[in-house]
Amino acid sequence: MPLVLVILGRQGSGKGTQAGRLAERYGVIHVSTGDMLRSAVAAGTELGRRAKAVMDSGDLVGNDIMIGIVAERLADDDIQANGVLLDGFPRTTAQADALAQILGGTGPHLAINLDVPIAEVTKRMLARSRADDTTEAIARRLELYEAETAPLLAWFEERGCLTVVDGLGTEYEVFARLAEVVDAL
Repeated sequence: MPLVLVILGRQGSGKGTQAGRLAERYGVIHVSTGDMLRSAVAAGTELGRRAKAVMDSGDLVGNDIMIGIVAERLADDDIQANGVLLDGFPRTTAQADALAQILGGTGPHLAINLDVPIAEVTKRMLARSRADDTTEAIARRLELYEAETAPLLAWFEERGCLTVVDGLGTEYEVFARLAEVVDAL
C-alpha cells in the first residue's frame, strides 16, 4: 500500500482545508468521510437517510456504516496507485483496529492531530452556517469527539505514528507545519 496518512482534529479545526492542500502537494487521494456522508444525504440513499438522522441529532455515524464505506473506498484503484489521506476516519479505536486490518495488519504511516482549542473550533463552526451546525449539535459533537476520539490519539501514539501539529495561525502557517511533518516521514 502506498502512503497512508490520517488527519485528526476537532470538527472545525481546518482538517478539510489542510487535507486538500496536503493531498495536492503529496499526490495522495483525499478521502473525507464527512463529504462522503453529506453526498449520501444529498442523494437520498438509504445510507444517506440513516446518516442524516444521526447527524441531525448531533451524534456521530456508527462504526458499521463508516467502516464499510471506507473499506470499499480504500480498495479503489486510484488509492491503490496513489495512497490516501483519511479525513474523519478513523474516529474510534474500533475504527482504527478495522483500518489496521484493512491495511493488512499495520496502521497508517502517519497520523497528524491538528490541535485547535474548543472555543476556537466552536466559533469557526458557527460562522460556516451549515444546517447541522447548531450550538447544541456542535457542543454534542465536540463532547463525543473528546470521549470517543481522544483514546484514538493514544492508539496512534502506542504505534509510534502520531504527531501533534498546532492548528492555530494562518492557513499558510498551519500548512507549513503540516508539510514539515510529512516531509520528515
